[in-house]
Amino acid sequence: MTAFAVRHGSTRQLAGTGTLLRFALRRDRLMIPVWIAVDALMVLSMPGTLEGLYGTPAERADLVRQMETNSSLRAMVGPVFGDSLGALTAWRVGIYAGALAAVMSLLVVVRHTRDEEESGRQELVASGTVGRRASLTAALLAAAVANAVLALLVTAGLARQGAAGALALGLGIAGVGMVFATMAAIVAQLTESARLARGLTAAVLGTALVLRAAGDSGTDDGSSVLTWLSPLGWLENLRPYAAERWWVLALLAGAAVLQGALAYALAGRRDLGMSFLPTRPGPASGRLGTAGALAWRLQRGAVLGWSIGFFLAGVVYGGMTEGAADLVGDNANARRIIERMGGQSGLTDAFLASMIGMLGLVAALWIVASVLRLHGEETSGRAEPVLANAVGRLRWAAGHLVIAFGGAAWIMLLAGLGLAVGYGRQVGPVLAACLVQLPAVWVVGGVAVLLHGVLPRAALAAWGVAGAVLLIGWVGPALDVPRAVLDVSPFGHLPKLPGGSMEWGPVAVLTGVAVLLVATGLAGLRRRDMTT
Repeated sequence: MTAFAVRHGSTRQLAGTGTLLRFALRRDRLMIPVWIAVDALMVLSMPGTLEGLYGTPAERADLVRQMETNSSLRAMVGPVFGDSLGALTAWRVGIYAGALAAVMSLLVVVRHTRDEEESGRQELVASGTVGRRASLTAALLAAAVANAVLALLVTAGLARQGAAGALALGLGIAGVGMVFATMAAIVAQLTESARLARGLTAAVLGTALVLRAAGDSGTDDGSSVLTWLSPLGWLENLRPYAAERWWVLALLAGAAVLQGALAYALAGRRDLGMSFLPTRPGPASGRLGTAGALAWRLQRGAVLGWSIGFFLAGVVYGGMTEGAADLVGDNANARRIIERMGGQSGLTDAFLASMIGMLGLVAALWIVASVLRLHGEETSGRAEPVLANAVGRLRWAAGHLVIAFGGAAWIMLLAGLGLAVGYGRQVGPVLAACLVQLPAVWVVGGVAVLLHGVLPRAALAAWGVAGAVLLIGWVGPALDVPRAVLDVSPFGHLPKLPGGSMEWGPVAVLTGVAVLLVATGLAGLRRRDMTT
């Protein structure tokens, strides 16, 4: 009787999981495929690129030898364990693919757990025949489906390089995704805010990246204790295409299972909408007298985190500049790719320009996230009490947009200062090159404002725009895609600085486009009904 009761109780707690899973996959029918496509294309495009760069075994062996002595590049992409195209692919994009899978997974889990509770929809769902743990289970299953599809695509796409290595890399990337999916599930139980849950899980991911980089800069075989403290270090030490260490997959699976069990335990011990970490009360009356002050309070943590990250990234990239020139050496193909990314102004300036361009692409993710804070405030119902007072919609939106667009300028300025510190020269040209990225970043932010203002239910498609821009900027030059494809991205029209000539025409046009997009979006926001 007791065993039956336990089984019956467990079944009741999962009632409705299948329906919620189908609903979650339907809601994410755009977001999940975009993330999977970006991640998979990044991995699958790399063997052809590497074959063009290092076409002979001698060139690949020389690359491996150079990486063993270049700590800066090891910190960026990790150590290399073999000279086959498969091993070099795992080395070049494995860490980044794992990080993208982690971001996708944490977004999916938080969206279908804490986001639903915060908006009040989960309370309506729970009033039906839905088990206590059904929502958490459905969210984790949605993340598992996304990671399984990603693993399948990577394995099938790289099978010609070696089936075992392809399977190891695909499972490793998916394993990292599930580790951070279950981590997000834990954090969603601890915090009362979806924004804080996403931020804390992203902070854990950032810590994992830093630990891996710090460990790999000191050793050339991934054996550092710091590397082993990071799930991304586990993916690296799986060593696809280099005598695979299959037992490392047990670490990823074990971590995911243990974290999932903890998330389930926590979910069964709290009330709906509550959290284990106490929520700090707001400031005393009078301290937040304007909509802009409220927006700053809501986004100041994100501004601080991105500021630190961009400055440190600038320092790392600046310190790599001389080493990257040595690594490219006489490799004409590698030189051409860097010049396509950074211009024909000499290898050092071209490398700096390409790194600055990459930072600009990442800044586009910041501005989308910051602009969409408007969407989150509106759909959660928190915007209505603000707008019920003597605050117009434009004033309310302006507070967030000043932080989004001004914050983009601030983090790019910090990136320039970091590059100048790491490189030790060309302070003025490097800062100017970073600021020149802003019109393209603002265009992406303008698209997010337009979608939120005119098509609020499609506002999250701004992430797809940012992902497409990132993919074009990251993969396009390496694949030597036609100029017409590169020009789809606003970043394809910017002057290549430092080293190149300043062209004010494209900068002015992109700035005008950004202004027009923002103005159209705000006009739509002013006229439409508020969504919930």
